[in-house]
Amino acid sequence: MATCLICSIPIKARTIHSSAAVSCSSIAAQSQSAKQNLLTLISDQYRGLKTQKDPIKRASIIRAIDELAELGKGTITTDASLSATWRLLWTTEKEQLFIVEKAPLFGTKAGDVLQVIDVENKTLNNVITFPPHGVFFVRSTIEIATSQRVNFRFTSAVLRGNNWKIPLPPFGQGWFETVYLDDEIRVVKDIREDYLVVDRAPYEWKE
Repeated sequence: MATCLICSIPIKARTIHSSAAVSCSSIAAQSQSAKQNLLTLISDQYRGLKTQKDPIKRASIIRAIDELAELGKGTITTDASLSATWRLLWTTEKEQLFIVEKAPLFGTKAGDVLQVIDVENKTLNNVITFPPHGVFFVRSTIEIATSQRVNFRFTSAVLRGNNWKIPLPPFGQGWFETVYLDDEIRVVKDIREDYLVVDRAPYEWKE
């Protein structure tokens, strides 16, 4: 006959187990609420272009990021789950936003802005697409520093069109911390105190 294992667990142990389950459930609910708040705040910000001219909105978004970061404190975000093609939703990075904003001056427009991370092979590629054929491609190597921090070093860059390309020199190194990561989004703070919110792209980028 099968034994009811839960009946053999002391009442005190069962109480602790129940409290832990409630606590985990509560944290998950808080994370989901904070995540939805952040996504709502950035939904009309054109990847951060509008935020540049609205310091009040910027402050509210950063507060939402800080709330998520607090809930994600202590989690591991530099394991295999970091490997993915990530698509830009919002950022404060001036260089990326400048390229996105000025692309129409060159007779094109910015498409998806991507980060392609491969933890196992220690690579990170930043990609700004200009449909139908253009791309700005920056390669870097990465090293895992802590449970949330990744060090990176740029190794090469190229601006490429349909039948042409312009190589550019590598231009720096630094680190970023993934302060929140789940199956849908990733939230990042970097060495320059810039912020990045990305989601998992619905496709895998191939060079």
